[in-house]
Order: sequence, then C-alpha cells, then structure tokens
Amino acid sequence: MLVSEVMNKNVVIIKKDATVKQASEFMAKAKIGSLVVVEKDKITGIVTSTDIVRAVAQDKQPQNTLIEEVMSKRVFTVDPDTTLQSAVDVMIENKIKELPVVENKKIKGILTVTDIAVVEPKLIASIASLLSMQFPAYRGG
Repeated sequence: MLVSEVMNKNVVIIKKDATVKQASEFMAKAKIGSLVVVEKDKITGIVTSTDIVRAVAQDKQPQNTLIEEVMSKRVFTVDPDTTLQSAVDVMIENKIKELPVVENKKIKGILTVTDIAVVEPKLIASIASLLSMQFPAYRGG
C-alpha cells in the first residue's frame, strides 16, 4: 500500500507569524492535531497540539506567542509513492506522528498515525511505539 492511498489530502496550513491561539483555534475547528507551517509555498515547520501544550506549560501567552517560536523546524516528508511501511519506518526512526506528503516541492497531503491505524491494522504494532511516547507510564485498563 502506498502513502497516496492513505494520506489526508486536506492539509491545514498556517504561517509562522500566526499566534499559538490562532493555531489552537484552527486545530479545534478542523478537529486535527497538527498544522503545517508554510511560507512562500515552502514548508518551514510543523506545529502540533503537543507544541501548543508545551508552550502554555512554559507560561507563554497564546495570544502573543508566534508559531515560529514553538513549531518544529525540522520537518520530515515523504513522497506519495512511498510505501506505507517505509513511511512508518520514517515516523518511528524520527519519533514523529505526522508526516507531510510532498511531490515536486508541493504539499499533496499529510499522513498521521491515525490514518495508518485505520487502514492497515497490521502496522498498529509498529506505530504503538510512537503512541506510547505520549503516555510513557500508561499500562492500560
């Protein structure tokens, strides 16, 4: 199975000079956990709900803090023709849960661990390690 068969084609983007408050509003409205940061049609970062929570925990004011200050600047991407297993390998190796899909330097979609779990239950064991990073003390129940 290829990334193009699983990815979400509706990528929500944001500019780096938007505020954390604006990003959280976009995420809440779209019911998503990340936004791709784009400047001049180029991916410059990714901001996740975890980044926003971390910023608030550090007493940063959401209405005054820019996305540029909290986003991850190192963004890993895959091609739409990448196999799903290869994409999962990239996610595990880099401990990420969202992977923008790019073709000819243009965003074509985004692949998340949720997307993978829905279509490919066999890969759930592989992505379980990514989910356990979020809840390291979780033992079930």
